[in-house]
Amino acid sequence: MPQVEIAIAGRKFEVACQEGEEHFLHSAAAMLDVEAQHLAEQIGRLPEARMLLMAGLMLADKTAGLEDKVRELEAEMAEARTYVEKLNAQPKAEPVRVEVPVVPAHVAEGLAELAARAEALADQIEAV
Repeated sequence: MPQVEIAIAGRKFEVACQEGEEHFLHSAAAMLDVEAQHLAEQIGRLPEARMLLMAGLMLADKTAGLEDKVRELEAEMAEARTYVEKLNAQPKAEPVRVEVPVVPAHVAEGLAELAARAEALADQIEAV
C-alpha cells in the first residue's frame, strides 16, 4: 500500500492509499488545502484538528450545494426526456401534397403564336 505525503495549510501528512489511487488522493488533498489556506488567511493560526474540521465542513457544504444542483439538473433532464419521448410517440405527420399548375403545351403554343402576330402588327405599324 503506497504512502503518499500531502500538505495541508503548510503542514505535511503521510497517508496510505490503494495502489493507483495516488492521483485522487493528491486531488482531494489539494481541495482540502485550498479551504485550509482560506481559513488560515481569514482566522489565522488554528489548532490542526480544528483547521481540518473546518476545511472539511466547508468542502462538505460545497459538495451539498453541488448535489442539490445535480438533482435539479437530473429533474430537468428527466422532464426533457419525457417530452422527447412524447414527441417521438406521436404519429408522423402525413406529407402534404402540393400541386404546381403547369401551363399545357397547346396554350403555350397559342400564346407564342399571338406574340408573333402582335410583333408582326407592330412592325407593320412602324413601317407606315
